Amino acid sequence: MLSLRTAVRRASTKPLRSLSAPQTVSSVRLGSPVARHSLKASAAPLLQSRRYSRAADPQLSSTRSTVVQLLSNIGSKREVQQYLSHFTSVSSQQFAVIKVGGAIITEHLQTLSSALAFLNHVGLYPIVVHGAGPQLNRMLEEAGVEPEFHDGIRVTDGKTLSLARKLFLEENLKLVEELERMGVRARPLTAGVLFADYLDKEKYNLVGKINGVNKKPIESAIEAGCLPILTSMAETPDGQVLNVNADVAAGELARAVQPLKIVYLAEKGGLFNGDTGEKISAINLDEEYDHLMNQWWVRHGTRLKIKEMKELLGDLPRSSSVAIIHPADLQKELFTDSGAGTLIRRGNKVHTKTSLSEFEDLEKLKDVLVRDREGLDARAVVDRYVEGLKEANFKAYFDDPMEALAVVLPPQKGSSLAHLATLTITKSGWLTSVADNVFTNIRKDFPKLVWTVKEDDENLTWFFDKADGSLSREGEVLFWYGIESGDEVKELVLEFNKHGRQMFGDINLESRLLRTAQAASHIGKGFGTSGASVEQRRAFSSSSNALRAARSARPMVPVNVRTYATTNPNPPLGEKNMSNNRPSKVALIGARGYTGQALINLLNAHPHMDLRHVSSRELAGKKLQGYDKRQITYENLSPEDVQRMAENGDVDCWVMALPNGICKPFVDAVDKVSQKDNVIVDLSADYRFDSNWTYGLPELVSRSTIAQATRISNPGCYATAAQIGIAPLVPYLGGQPPSSVSPDTLAPAPSPARRTILTNHIHEKEISSQLGTDVAFIPHVAVWFQGIHHSISIPLKQEMTSRDIRNIFHDRYAGERLVQVVGEAPLVKNIAGRHGVDVGGFAVHTSGKRVVVCATIDNLLKGAATQCLQNMNLALGYSEYEGIPLE
Repeated sequence: MLSLRTAVRRASTKPLRSLSAPQTVSSVRLGSPVARHSLKASAAPLLQSRRYSRAADPQLSSTRSTVVQLLSNIGSKREVQQYLSHFTSVSSQQFAVIKVGGAIITEHLQTLSSALAFLNHVGLYPIVVHGAGPQLNRMLEEAGVEPEFHDGIRVTDGKTLSLARKLFLEENLKLVEELERMGVRARPLTAGVLFADYLDKEKYNLVGKINGVNKKPIESAIEAGCLPILTSMAETPDGQVLNVNADVAAGELARAVQPLKIVYLAEKGGLFNGDTGEKISAINLDEEYDHLMNQWWVRHGTRLKIKEMKELLGDLPRSSSVAIIHPADLQKELFTDSGAGTLIRRGNKVHTKTSLSEFEDLEKLKDVLVRDREGLDARAVVDRYVEGLKEANFKAYFDDPMEALAVVLPPQKGSSLAHLATLTITKSGWLTSVADNVFTNIRKDFPKLVWTVKEDDENLTWFFDKADGSLSREGEVLFWYGIESGDEVKELVLEFNKHGRQMFGDINLESRLLRTAQAASHIGKGFGTSGASVEQRRAFSSSSNALRAARSARPMVPVNVRTYATTNPNPPLGEKNMSNNRPSKVALIGARGYTGQALINLLNAHPHMDLRHVSSRELAGKKLQGYDKRQITYENLSPEDVQRMAENGDVDCWVMALPNGICKPFVDAVDKVSQKDNVIVDLSADYRFDSNWTYGLPELVSRSTIAQATRISNPGCYATAAQIGIAPLVPYLGGQPPSSVSPDTLAPAPSPARRTILTNHIHEKEISSQLGTDVAFIPHVAVWFQGIHHSISIPLKQEMTSRDIRNIFHDRYAGERLVQVVGEAPLVKNIAGRHGVDVGGFAVHTSGKRVVVCATIDNLLKGAATQCLQNMNLALGYSEYEGIPLE
């Protein structure tokens, strides 16, 4: 029997930033006193030598290996190794220049130091330059000095400079000491690096314009195994200290050392789109700069920063990039494809050709095509392929150095599907995201595309992210996007199952162009759009959701690859997998509670849900608040009223938001009229064990089953989070059951009655029944309002590592928009108000045969209303996530 206990954690608990590992010399918790002592002690003999070599230190080499493994918890091992290889391909001082704002030192010193220590422990040496603007403002105010600015530049007189100099030295020492406390050697460089002339002495007084950078102190620090920590102070040739802007100082340092990364650490963690309010993931300056600068919200500081970044990157190698990021997300930004902040890069313009005659050098084209090929016949295969292109209708996409090359075959006669026949990308192309740029351009030109990839392709997750759907078969994965018709999907799957990749083209040149063209023509015959009847909607949902189920059955790890800032090549979510564009009439029975109100808010934003009736005995006669589509007055509907409305066809979907044991008369009233035409979603526990009802947990239950159902029992909040946290490990269960607890977070003043349900809780039965294994469940009550935290202790039948567990969860929930797999134990405060489930922790006992998995869920949303809307969408023929805000 598996037992499930959830530990109570207060919502205000701060996330633990340090990493945990088995307590050995080489894998202690970085940042802990034990780790600092061990690292300092083991390194002491080496540090006494005149020159320190990390490569010669076996203890720190072992630590690097451990940290690399731990880094894999925030991304894939491929990503970490790939980026580490990239960063260590240049000299140590060329890895990164990191600019730290003064507010970061004040508010996030430990987080900043932990992030820098992390980089140092994998052998990376960022050059850090910091400011102290907010601290200086406070110091001047306390000293009675009125700050003066011209054009955003602080006018610096003698008194201001004196205070600033003292402050900068204090802040520099504060960061250095914190790093040393964490076992990281750091060297303060407060003079002798930046040289300057007066910017404009009459206007700004003691403000400098940097005209030179002395790299020797930086190189000396790194050679000695120390992180160089610089202040943004410069000196004139005669020794006068001048104040310079920290952003400017970072830029000039970057021009001098030519780093791969320039990182600006900021509390906001990136730039934000003024229209959508969303963080901008990436900006490709070559493609987007002009368009971006014409946006109304790109003004003032944002406009100046983007302009400065463009000028800076223009002076650096094309491989360099700028990242604006919060220090807590520094590792994710550097070591994952998705990143975490705003990435700014020059990029490469994408060119297109539609015939071989347009290529100036066919031999160069062949060299590009052959670079992914193996075997003695590689050149011969490419020669035949290029010969076939002479007669083919195609469109090729590539950047100037041909780091990426794609060949797309346009739709043939009678078809609407284009085929990605070839995509070859160098390692540098993946790292600099040229692949994203190429794919964005393809998507602009071809609204519907199919392609196949080998199942063991190391970049499979990238393709998965680009696709709307996928299907695995015999070592091949079929991907597609833009397909909206159920008939198209069915035909596509039939052809793939019948002929495999020979009929669809393949990015590795294994298929023949002629066969691909024939397949395109064949698939295009007979395609049409499905109608809007219930039966047709469900037929479509069955086919499209079967494919999603197939994707879940053979999971792939999702990677949220960066998209560009000002373009959106993906169709709106509501246009995917949707066969019904007619509104559905909804009745909500039992709307007084928190869940009812949460569902009303979601329905209010849903483009196709038409809330017609809201029933509440206590609120009858009052106006419904929070719904803008029409005026609705609360009713007190009886089962007889419900039967009459069902007979008249007034409602397409009934939502029962009633307490346990009450909704049966209302369900019976609908059943008397029709068993098929109306959808019922019940939020209570009344029908969760009824075999005639479908259990509506889309992430674990076949979506095609839910899409064809008319009677759906909505899982409970406890049960949803628990099943999400346990399901991936069911095949690995074994051993004696541990104990566990779970806090109920809804009631601000918990009642003693709710605390005493320690055995035989209804959710214990629900979880055990759905997972097919015994689970012990003990609910507790916490003082926060929204959110539930599970700490699930799971016995294993075989020894496993934390990484093994994490990979299993990544694979199981690949592509699930409402399940987020995280490295650390998730916090209630981070899930409250959000529509999904966070799963993480993955702490494995030293025996390797027990793991603790943590899961958090908002009990009103994914634990009730959001999940209800998922089920309604599927059953009524809409996109599953329509109307659900997604991060």
